[in-house]
Amino acid sequence: MLNLIVNEWIKIFKRPGTYVMMGLLVLAVIATGTLNKIYDNGDQTVNPQWEQQVQQQITQDQKQLSELPPTAATYKKNLQRQIAINQYRLDHQIPPDNEATGWTFINDSTSLISFAGLFTIIVAAGIVASEFGWGTVKLLLIRPIKRYKILLSKYLTVLLFGLLMLLILFGSAAILGFALFGAGDGSTTHLAYSNGTVVEQSMLLYLIKTYFLSSIDVVMITTMAFMISAVFRNSSLAVGLSIFLLLMGGQVTTLIATRYEWAKYSLFANTNLTQYTDGVPLVEGMTVGFSVIMLLIYFFVFLLLAFGVFTKRDVAA
Repeated sequence: MLNLIVNEWIKIFKRPGTYVMMGLLVLAVIATGTLNKIYDNGDQTVNPQWEQQVQQQITQDQKQLSELPPTAATYKKNLQRQIAINQYRLDHQIPPDNEATGWTFINDSTSLISFAGLFTIIVAAGIVASEFGWGTVKLLLIRPIKRYKILLSKYLTVLLFGLLMLLILFGSAAILGFALFGAGDGSTTHLAYSNGTVVEQSMLLYLIKTYFLSSIDVVMITTMAFMISAVFRNSSLAVGLSIFLLLMGGQVTTLIATRYEWAKYSLFANTNLTQYTDGVPLVEGMTVGFSVIMLLIYFFVFLLLAFGVFTKRDVAA
């Protein structure tokens, strides 16, 4: 199995496009950091009137919360989260941190996880379909290796490539962020909202957890792209459909969830696990256990389809 993974890894890095994708990801981080630096106002002082401002914000949010209609359930939950965090700041004398630091830049760079996922999807969509397109799949299958091992090695290679892209994103964001903005005043605490309460978390652990949880939707979409590649042998279909769902799936699910409770059974209602660690569930009553079970169901369905079709397909013609 290890030799198969190494072989697939070599194939990926023999393609110039792989280095282009890695370079584009680093350039995206540099561009984001440069723009943030240009538009950074440089004001790093704590406003002595911050308590009054935070109290005013709480009052405004509470008023807005009471005026919202019942249909705005998601917005209400976000307001409750904001009120709870601001109240915690007042109770524990923690002023808002408006300073741009390396930590905040790493956190802001989570928006580029989808960009890194885009490249992983491209690799996943082509890693099986390209073998059929080039006719090299016959050379793979005549070897004395079971088909499921060949497909599994390809899937594991895709996951490793996705992990590499995530590490490149995190590493480049950390290097550039601390180089441009520094470490700030040394505060490494993040205020998170979970299960209706505010908790203090280590910033480093919070960022690692955020990157990991934010990449789950990419893993699921990548698995779906891999399945389409193995079942339909069409990389264009896999790339197109997967990118569309990556960009629009979450937004469409959020809109549906405002009206229908059954939206919680969709894939994209459960991929954002940060809603349980630092946010509010998309649909009331959802739990982290429920989301994990739903994700496992979708995950195994995708893999069963991929392995079931690939291991039984006749490629002699």
